[in-house]
Amino acid sequence: MTDHHIGLIVPSSNLTMETELPRMLRAREELDPGDRFVFHSSRARMRHVTPEELRAMNAQAERAARELADARPDVVATACLVAIMAQGPGYHCTAEDSIRDVLREEGSPAPVVSSAGALLAGLAALGAARVAVITPYMKPLTRKVAEYLEDAGVEVVDALSLEVADNLAVGRLDPQDLREHWRRLDLSRADALVVSACVQMPSLPVVQTIEDEAGLPVLSAATATAHRVLSELGLATTVPDAGSLLSGKY
Repeated sequence: MTDHHIGLIVPSSNLTMETELPRMLRAREELDPGDRFVFHSSRARMRHVTPEELRAMNAQAERAARELADARPDVVATACLVAIMAQGPGYHCTAEDSIRDVLREEGSPAPVVSSAGALLAGLAALGAARVAVITPYMKPLTRKVAEYLEDAGVEVVDALSLEVADNLAVGRLDPQDLREHWRRLDLSRADALVVSACVQMPSLPVVQTIEDEAGLPVLSAATATAHRVLSELGLATTVPDAGSLLSGKY
């Protein structure tokens, strides 16, 4: 059996990334019992999804990376999509490089992924040039996400903001409600649906169901992060019932 150690940098108020990512990789363990996934988290303070708190959280990334380096992870994922996208187009490259540099200073060669970069990579893997997006954010932050995607060459054909500013409240949203929310979007020109552009908004229980109902690929920030983590580990990107991106084809 091979143990794969995964380091996570998450907001202090996170409830979801530390449940959905392990849940996906536990399901993958059942497909291949030769792989076991072990998780190590470092937290950065953030309670409300505001530009000020997001900037303050980003400033804690290097400290969090140093803590994770001590566990000698095989990959590190920084998991707050909007904290990165709110800083302007392309910032995921800056954030990933900064964390990677700190890990190297501490003697850890682990590759670094971000949920923001992973979402772009996931859309590219699917060949999705046009997407519809659901976020829990206030509308100005959703516009930031749309601008970020469009700067990367992905057209956002429609977007829905649920306008929940408290991050704990976001983590307590019922994922089943997404089965109604997505129907409010115009998907006529979409190549894919991002059913949760936030690692804190729960969506995993309905990703496959919505994909089956909508008839186009459905992904989330969390499923995209799982795809990128598996890719960086050199493992098959297969997780059952988690949407096309994790079907093993990409």
